[in-house]
This record gives sequence, C-alpha cells and structure tokens, in this order.
Amino acid sequence: MLAFITRRLVTSVLIFFSATFVVYIMAANLGDPLADLRELPPQDREAAIADRTERMNLDKPVVARYFLWLGGVLTGDLGTNRVGQDVNLMLERALGATLQLVLAATVLSIVIGVGIGVISALRQYSALDLGVTFGVFVCFSLPVFWVATLLKQYGAIEFNDWLADPSLAWWVIGLIALFMGAVFSSLLVTDRRTRLMAFGVAAAVTAVLLAVLSATAWFADPGLGPIVIGLTAGAAAVGFATLFSGLEWNPTMKAAAICAALGLVSHFALLPFLDDPTWWFMGLLALLTVAICWAVGYFVGGELYRRSAVPVSILTGLFTAAVIFVDRMLQSFASFSESVRGRPISTIGASTPNYSGSFWDHGLDSFGSLILPTMALLLISLASYTRYSRASMLEVMNQDYVRTARAKGLPERTVILRHAFRNGLIPITTLVAFDIGTVLGGAVIIETVFGWRAMGDLLITGINERDPNPVMAFFLVAGTAIVVFNMIADIVYAYLDPRIRLS
Repeated sequence: MLAFITRRLVTSVLIFFSATFVVYIMAANLGDPLADLRELPPQDREAAIADRTERMNLDKPVVARYFLWLGGVLTGDLGTNRVGQDVNLMLERALGATLQLVLAATVLSIVIGVGIGVISALRQYSALDLGVTFGVFVCFSLPVFWVATLLKQYGAIEFNDWLADPSLAWWVIGLIALFMGAVFSSLLVTDRRTRLMAFGVAAAVTAVLLAVLSATAWFADPGLGPIVIGLTAGAAAVGFATLFSGLEWNPTMKAAAICAALGLVSHFALLPFLDDPTWWFMGLLALLTVAICWAVGYFVGGELYRRSAVPVSILTGLFTAAVIFVDRMLQSFASFSESVRGRPISTIGASTPNYSGSFWDHGLDSFGSLILPTMALLLISLASYTRYSRASMLEVMNQDYVRTARAKGLPERTVILRHAFRNGLIPITTLVAFDIGTVLGGAVIIETVFGWRAMGDLLITGINERDPNPVMAFFLVAGTAIVVFNMIADIVYAYLDPRIRLS
C-alpha cells in the first residue's frame, strides 16, 4: 500500500509542476499587459510603463518569468498583481469566500445525491424512481444563471415580502400536503392499499401541521422547542441504530437512546451558556459530544456490539447537537429580521456590510447570504450524483456476489450496506474527487449573479487585465485541489478494491 501511495504521489507532483508551466505560458500570452498605459498622456506614459514592466518582469523572457514566479511560490510569495497589490492577500480573501460558498453545497449535493440515487436504485421503475429521474434531469438541464435569477426574485425578494405577513393559502397547504403524501407512499414497497393509507396519513399530518404553523405566525418567530428536539433525537437514534444493526432492542439501540436522552438534557443544561457563545466554545462542545458518545457506545455496546454502537452513538449525539444548534438560531430569527429591516434573505454579497450583533445574529446573516447560491449550486450538481449512484448501484446489485450473499440468508440491510454499497462507491469516487477539486476554483456564474468576490472573480479579473500572477494564484488552488483529490481517489480505490493496489 505504501509503494502504491508513493507512486501516485510522485506522479501527481510531476503532473502538477508540468501543468503550472503550461498555464503560466498561456497566462503570460493573453495579451499586452501595457495596453491601457499606452493610452496615457505622454508625460505620464513612460514612467507608468517602466514601473509596470519592472513589477511584472516584462523585460525578461516568459520562461525566466515562470521560474522567478516558481521560486517565489516555493518560499510562500505569490508576488503582486499589475498594480502592486499583494496576491497572497487577494487569494486569502477569495479562497475564504469560495470555501464559504461552495463547501456546504458540495457536501449536501454528495450526501443527498448519493442517498437519493441509492434509494432510487433499490426502488427501480417505481413511482419514486421515475419521479426522481424526471426531477434531477429537469434540474440538470436548467441554465445556472436562470436558476440563480429566479431564486433571487422568489427566494429573496418575494419571500422577504411574504415574511411581513407569513400566512399560507389553503391551496399552497394542499399542494405541499399532496407532495409529501406522494413522497412517503412512494418510499414503501408494499401493496396498493397500504401505500394509499400512507399517502393519506402523510398528507393529513402535513396539512394540519402547516395550518397550525400558519395560524400561529410561526414563520415570523420560529423555534423548535424541547418536544420537537426530543422527538427528532429519538427518531435519529432509531434511524441510525436500524441502519447499522437492525430494528431491534439491542445494545446499539440502547446506546443511541442514551445519547439522544443526554442530548435532550444538555438542551436545558446549556441554555445559560448559549446566549452569545463563540465558535471556539461550540467546537469544544462538539468535541465533548463526540467523547461522551464514544464512551457510551464503547461501554454500553460491549464486546459484541461495540463496532456498531460507537459510530451510532456519535452520529446520534452530533445530530441531536445540530438540532439544538438550529433551535437556538431560530429563536434569534425575529430579532435578526428586525435588525435588517425585514430582509433576512440577502440577494448580494457574503454578509451585511458593517453588521453588528450576537453570535446567532451573525450566523443568521451568513446563512441568509449563503442559502440562495447554495440552493442554486445544489440543484445543478445534484443530478450528477443521483444518476451516477443509481447506475452504479443497479450494476452492483446484479453481480454474482450480491446474489450469493442473499442466498446465504444475510439480512437485506447487510447485503446493501456491506456488499453492494461499498463496491458501488468506486465509480462515484471519481466524480466526487473531480467535483471537489473543481468547485474550489469557484463558481464563476453564481459568484457574478450573487455578487461574491471569490476565486472565480480572481480568475476573470486576472484574465481581463492580462495579469499572470492572479491567474496562477487561482490555478495553484484549483490545480492542487484537483491533483490532491484525484490522488485521494486513487487511494480510496485501493481501499475499496484490493485488486487495484495489487496490480
């Protein structure tokens, strides 16, 4: 395995340095970087041209300029742009904005897309499968700038106006109820009568819940409360335990239930400490949650169930902590909305300029700026993961070793998770590695529509100004990410399929 990783590492480094040379030559030949200065008055022209020529080393051959740039990179200096701004600082600001913009969308698209694709494959040709197929292809075919513009109009402007009087019309409640009923009924593999009953129950519960929330103006002053937190934590405990060890009362289920109960207790115990915390404090709480849940899973699970009890306990604890975090943030929504004049969903920029408030207010401000571009990126990229994971699972489910596992009497959950899903991840790994590497280069169209000054803006500005240094700063991040994540993909291949590392 070590020799396999070493070979991939050496190959990746050679590819990366070769790519930097090619890209620098191309960037240096985009056009004349002195074109704008040649239009200056004669008395200013010579000095300005001499200054930029010296700053950009234009009096040296392109190859010599590349090695000068490479020498600076190896010492951590990316140089300056054509007007003397530090490219290191420009890259730091742009990369921070890009990570904030695309990280959530990428993680959500991978998790949701793979999950939907697997479920769709297990329900092949069902109503759910056909509906998912139609929906993802519609999203994939939509132009991203059009989706972003519609989200700005209806997800920000119209939604902010609606929050002034947040009530739902009866026909809106009816449509949402019918949709939820169709979703729940399509998840069941049973007779028609049972599916119709599930449809009716889900639609009725959804309609009643929305009617109550609309009548109580919950959308203007939201919150979850201890009852919802407790029910959600309990459902998460049952769901994670069922996924790992089946739906039965065993030490894994018991450990998950204990972690859910501890999470509910912590909701009340931590109330005084969550008025205005810091990210360091929240991170410390997350680490403490992991440690406590690990201990619960380790000791409650015992030797027989420890392998499943530990991850289930940790997942339950972190999920419950996330629900508590969301509840506390929702409690600050009304005050935050008032502080931004009733416009909590932003249409431009990464944050409200010169905004001051508590930890939760700043969190809502960032969320209000992130939600629309995240939704736009999620809708577009979701289709790829869904279709790839569906096709991969369908191929794997027809393999001989899966049929053999079923013939040996293994539970369907074990067949899917331990045999089919692991092997189905191999082709998906390629897509994930490539997607993560490329999104770090920025989402140029999304950044433009929503007014984010991130990696895409850095690249476009460098190209328009015929300035190699910003372009190369962009490529350092994007190229490094692509090379690194493809190397990680190779290592994951070797882990998922031992034949690869032995070849």
